[in-house]
Amino acid sequence: MGCNTSSTAASSSASTKDGKTTGNAQDKQQAKEENKQYQATMSFLSQVPLFMRLPKDQHPILAAACVNQPFKAGQTIITQGEVGREFFIIQSGEAEVLVGEAGNQKKVAALKQGDYFGENALLRNEPRSATIKAVTEIRTLKITQEKFQELGLNEKIQFANRKAVGAGGKRQLVVQPPSEKNGDERQLMEKALKKNENIQTMVKLDEIRVKQIIDIAWKENVPSGKEIISEGDLIADYFYICQSGTFEIFVADAKKGGQGGRKLVQTVTAGGSFGELALLYLVPRAATVIAKEDSSVWVIDRKNFKDILMKVSDEKIQEYVKYLSRVEILSSLLAAEKQQVAKALMEVHFAKNEVIIQQGDPGTTFYILFEGEVAVSIDGDEKVRLQASEDRGTAQYFGERALLHNEPRAATVRVVSKDAKALALDKEAFDLLLGPLEEILARKDQGNQPSKAGAVAPPAGGAGGGRDPNRPKILMTDLQKVGLLGAGGFGAVELWEHKTTGETYAMKCISKGFIVKTGMQDSVITEKNILFMTNSDFIIRLYETYNSKQSIYFLMEPALGGELYSMYQRKGFYGSEKHARYYSAGVVCAFEHLHERHIIYRDLKPENLLLNEKGHLKVTDMGLAKFVIGKTYTTCGTPDYFAPEVIASTGHTHAVDWWMLGVLIFEFMTGSAPFEAPYPMQIYAKVLKGINSVKFPPQLSPQCVDLIKAICQKEPADRLPMLPGGAKNLKAHAWYKGFNWDKFVEFTLDPPFAPKVRGKKDLANFSVHPDEMPRFIEYVDDGSGWDKDFATC
Repeated sequence: MGCNTSSTAASSSASTKDGKTTGNAQDKQQAKEENKQYQATMSFLSQVPLFMRLPKDQHPILAAACVNQPFKAGQTIITQGEVGREFFIIQSGEAEVLVGEAGNQKKVAALKQGDYFGENALLRNEPRSATIKAVTEIRTLKITQEKFQELGLNEKIQFANRKAVGAGGKRQLVVQPPSEKNGDERQLMEKALKKNENIQTMVKLDEIRVKQIIDIAWKENVPSGKEIISEGDLIADYFYICQSGTFEIFVADAKKGGQGGRKLVQTVTAGGSFGELALLYLVPRAATVIAKEDSSVWVIDRKNFKDILMKVSDEKIQEYVKYLSRVEILSSLLAAEKQQVAKALMEVHFAKNEVIIQQGDPGTTFYILFEGEVAVSIDGDEKVRLQASEDRGTAQYFGERALLHNEPRAATVRVVSKDAKALALDKEAFDLLLGPLEEILARKDQGNQPSKAGAVAPPAGGAGGGRDPNRPKILMTDLQKVGLLGAGGFGAVELWEHKTTGETYAMKCISKGFIVKTGMQDSVITEKNILFMTNSDFIIRLYETYNSKQSIYFLMEPALGGELYSMYQRKGFYGSEKHARYYSAGVVCAFEHLHERHIIYRDLKPENLLLNEKGHLKVTDMGLAKFVIGKTYTTCGTPDYFAPEVIASTGHTHAVDWWMLGVLIFEFMTGSAPFEAPYPMQIYAKVLKGINSVKFPPQLSPQCVDLIKAICQKEPADRLPMLPGGAKNLKAHAWYKGFNWDKFVEFTLDPPFAPKVRGKKDLANFSVHPDEMPRFIEYVDDGSGWDKDFATC
């Protein structure tokens, strides 16, 4: 028995030892599997665009917050229209994406392992855009909005700003003389232009325009292997039509970790075309195009293309000149001066019974009626009716003495037709163009010397366009850097401190090499002049500019509360009318200040709106702003915010700023722009369809929808602030009911959000996304002296 006991004990001992061995092996295997699964989760997460903007040290926290969520075949994971608060990654199995009303859903995509959906739900409550249903049994990783925000991950995301695009400045384009073309070649080009959906989206090409574009094209031979377009290239000036051969289009492959890998996305053969965005504006090339064999192309440059589009406008200007020639008081204007006035005329629309001029009111504006009928009354008695027709080319004019003196109106002019259209010009704009009309009339006795026709640039110094001479100079040597606030492709904004006073400033630095390469010399000079011309509490102030060998600098007012775009994303302000009213009101006040000075802003978006330490809004970045009397034809701005007339290159006025305000309010209330799409051309197609084609989320109040639609009218003259009454129409709109504008402009109305700013050197509300770190292009002084006025002290 003792033996048995001994044997049993030994056996028991061995069993325990084997059990531990087996258990350890199982534990190791389980740990190995868990580690493998964790690594897979990390890998999945690193592919999601939203999480790419999360600092790497936060990814383990994110991965740990994910929970396993299985679904059975046929089970609905999310439902179209429902407000989403969860994000999913598929680990195994398949799902389908369905769009449409219940019972009439259409499959638009299939999802498999590694696919994900619902990432926006982590930042904001927004309706699901599709229904997703499990096809097979699937396993997913899920994280909820509540958990994401509980961990503070929404506060740590670095948001890359949407990039604005410009027109290319005055950089010289290399343009070849047109090449001879036979009938077959012309036919091939005509078909290519009409077949290019992107061009057809941008502009209406009638037979005359197509012929003119073909006329200016030149032919180039491209040897096999030559890279005709390089992705990321800043010099993007040409559109190509393939005459013969084959071209392959490649884009960088993000999955290869930025190691120079690229993937083939399209092949173009004879009759195909590429590079059409270059016809609209200056933007870095989005792809690389290589000749697969010896090939030939027709080349069309941006300048000639835009000139062709503007010829219709030239015809309009000549028509306006004819109208002006009938105005007796303007008979002494020279032909060139009439051209200038014609270009400055602003189209305005009126409804039936609307009063255009009220007897006794101060007169500041002159009108040319070109469509409709008005009644002219004195002391309540109708004296005459004036009729005009655009089709018949007849026009009437009234209020012309307003160009001489701001004297009271002698009569009332009221619309009696269904509607009326007129061209308007105010005295201030006329004086800026040509000088006082009294002086022009006096020329008859002085040999009819020409006036300052075309002098529409703002004054270069003093009260109009220079630093305040009464303020002490701030020397760059008296400043020291604190840290980085923000960055763009070829510049940065840093916080600097005055060594003596302790005051801090935002220093914007721009590469001079980049400025010259992109032909933006005039643009940065204009930005400087405009900033010195403004004096509003709703616009960032400029104190000094500096100049160094490689860079120019703008020393500006700091706004340490942060960028509104990031704040909205992190704090989830989307959908809040309280926030949207307050911040849009700041934009309205900034625009009023700019438009009074004939400045068009042109780049409104949340990224260009800052908060100071008290939570007050400041508009920043005048890089695309322009001093304009009448219209300008530069295509620039941020695609999500483009107005129809900017896309069509038909010329635009400050009405584009009000269009952008409507887009901004929509984005504040929904979390996305109304015409948002993955690619610029898709955005433009939506914009040209109009605001009435946009689906407004049900949570928007009727007053909000009405305001956005009233601002985003396709016809610039029909936009709410462009109607008689101007910005007052906005302020009186029902959506702003209860909003105290007087308190707002006096800064006694409490902001809806108070940012945390611990002091004058606090950088906590700013972060720079790695993709935005600045690069500099070597600058070699060309001796032109374009930068000489940047050293203000």
